[in-house]
Amino acid sequence: MSNPFEFEFMVRALIGGVMSGAIAPSLGLFIYLRRLSLVADTLAHVALMGVAIGLIANVFPPLIALITATSAAALIELMRSRRILPGDAALAVFLYASLAVAVVIIGYSDGFNSDLFGYLFGSILTVTTTDLWLLAGLGVITVGFVMIFFSELAQTSFDVDLARTNGIRVDLINLGLAVLTGATITLSMRVVGVLLIGALIVVPVLAALRLTTGLRQTLFVSILIGVLSAVTGLLLSFYADMAPGGAIVITSIGILIITAGWRFGVTRARTEVGSPAS
Repeated sequence: MSNPFEFEFMVRALIGGVMSGAIAPSLGLFIYLRRLSLVADTLAHVALMGVAIGLIANVFPPLIALITATSAAALIELMRSRRILPGDAALAVFLYASLAVAVVIIGYSDGFNSDLFGYLFGSILTVTTTDLWLLAGLGVITVGFVMIFFSELAQTSFDVDLARTNGIRVDLINLGLAVLTGATITLSMRVVGVLLIGALIVVPVLAALRLTTGLRQTLFVSILIGVLSAVTGLLLSFYADMAPGGAIVITSIGILIITAGWRFGVTRARTEVGSPAS
């Protein structure tokens, strides 16, 4: 059996997968706690629109996708915080509008091509050194943001009014989280694709919540699960000849099912132990 990491493209894919697997759930935890899990899907569709614009305009698609996704993230947060639209309504407007624009542009460009397919479903085996440096830079910014503002992120996730009373700049914290999420979706397109990156943001968090209680523990475990999903999915795709993005997401969902089963078993065992004998 051949060693997948004797190939340079597999080494780059592994590094890119590990970084995306760590960055995505570290932001996803706070997105989930705000009950805004669908923001990832919304920004993914906005990024898809940016890719379509970049392809038809013959401009570097990831750059256009980064601009559109981060701008949309800022606008969504602005509309939500100023109560211009409820959070779910703002997400719906941006999701359907960006999807409609993307469909129109794709139609003008004579439908799907291999480049667009790579952005849609991921093309981790074509990850370049530039992609890795961009992901590394995003990783440093994300880690710094989460570490420095962990308390503020936690307070704004659980009780916005109390956070404001404590003097926290809630709008700025939420804006930073939204923009970083948009950047994460854009720069992770090569790894799992815009249609699947939302799963990597949310699913590891759901799995971690079934294993831990404290917020810091949940953050750490969700990152571990994200990294494990990326590595295992990449190996699975190599040996089983599967699409890497799909394999990574399937692995994370498999881990979620296992953790949910384990949590159910533990809860049931405790119930049986605590119940009086008949």
